[in-house]
Amino acid sequence: MPARKLSKREIALLDFERDWPAHEGGKLAAMRARFELSDSRYYQLLRELTDSDAAMDHDPLLIRRLRRRRRERDAGAADHGPMVHRRRDQTK
Repeated sequence: MPARKLSKREIALLDFERDWPAHEGGKLAAMRARFELSDSRYYQLLRELTDSDAAMDHDPLLIRRLRRRRRERDAGAADHGPMVHRRRDQTK
């Protein structure tokens, strides 16, 4: 079965993620202006693409870097255990 082809938008998103430091201003502002997406939707799409074989075929260096960063982030979260929220006026 042939690999799925990336859409023009998906390619643009991957290219933006690879090249975003070249854009003026902050990443989030540039991302919102270019794709008209919320931050959470952008990162949701990027996460889906990170798991895609088609994206790996398009830009293996970027996808390996994104996968490595996700593994590191997930491992760091596991090291901290469950998040416990306390109100400021509560004592231990």
